[in-house]
Amino acid sequence: MSPQQARSKQTGTMGTTIRDVAQAANVSIGTVSRALKNQPGLSEATRTRIVEVARSLGYDCGQLRPRIRRLTFLLHRQHNNFAASPFFSHVLHGVEDACREHGIVPALLTAGPADDTVQQLRLHAPDAIAVAGFVEPEMLNALVALQRPLVLIDLWAPGLRSVNIDNAAGAALAMHHLFSLGRRRVAFIGGSLAHYSIAQRALGYRRAFFEAGLLFDPSLETTIDGGLDPDTGASQAMQRLLDTARQRGAARPDAVFAYNDAAALAAMRVCQSHGLRVPEDIAIIGFDDIAGASHASPALSTIAVDKEALGRRGVELLLEETPEFQPPVQEIVLPVRLIERASTAMPALATQAQST
Repeated sequence: MSPQQARSKQTGTMGTTIRDVAQAANVSIGTVSRALKNQPGLSEATRTRIVEVARSLGYDCGQLRPRIRRLTFLLHRQHNNFAASPFFSHVLHGVEDACREHGIVPALLTAGPADDTVQQLRLHAPDAIAVAGFVEPEMLNALVALQRPLVLIDLWAPGLRSVNIDNAAGAALAMHHLFSLGRRRVAFIGGSLAHYSIAQRALGYRRAFFEAGLLFDPSLETTIDGGLDPDTGASQAMQRLLDTARQRGAARPDAVFAYNDAAALAAMRVCQSHGLRVPEDIAIIGFDDIAGASHASPALSTIAVDKEALGRRGVELLLEETPEFQPPVQEIVLPVRLIERASTAMPALATQAQST
């Protein structure tokens, strides 16, 4: 590249060069480059001053966009049990596929509230970070302060780029399906509402009663004990629903919508251990469409999620960014679809299927 071509590459939309910005800000060209790329090594006051100078001179810093070569996929330790909860293993596969296509080296980092996550990330030296699932607000604030390109996957926070599935719409699909089968006492087994996706599914569950013109019974909603493993927690939650109905002398639930498939399968086992037939006595539907859903007996109805697409779109969202003085806020919501299986089949059809 000739000196003239190099100078042309550094020229802004109004003829302003990076050298002009450096001279006006009384700093080196390298310092300007680091400031406009949001790279570490500068105080926030210095970075802000250089950005303001560049803006006032009309310099286009889009050409200084750093290439993403290394990406760290950050996962909370509570999600790091791929055997019991395979959702995020599929998300990671999507991240890896997208990184492979774009020549990016991915790395997995699991962390919890007691870990020095920032220090671990410094050792990883990532050009960008993808955070999946739940993280504590303090951890998220620390990640934002690193000033690296950041994307949230299956997580949302104001002002940050995110990729999510349409959780509320998925809950509505599940509920309307159960209502269409004549089920009215539909229970919900949920998890911690600190999880964005779970909170959205709980919201969709409650809203579905209103949209269907039905009364909502709060006693039909229960939450898994956060101190237990997911399988035990979901089993105990289902047991509570049955015990509460018996103690109150009320009708038991005639259907269960669980916040994910693992919880739905645990609930199904409890119901069957009490002699309840699925779906004749109680219909059950989950969320996520994990592999075990189709292999259950009976096969589990669920809301299907393209888990790999969550990971791929997260990486692509980082690469699609058009850098300005402040990165654009972008939110991507991926669709879901209902998969009807035997666990919510019409009673007559289910009986016929069992007899053949």
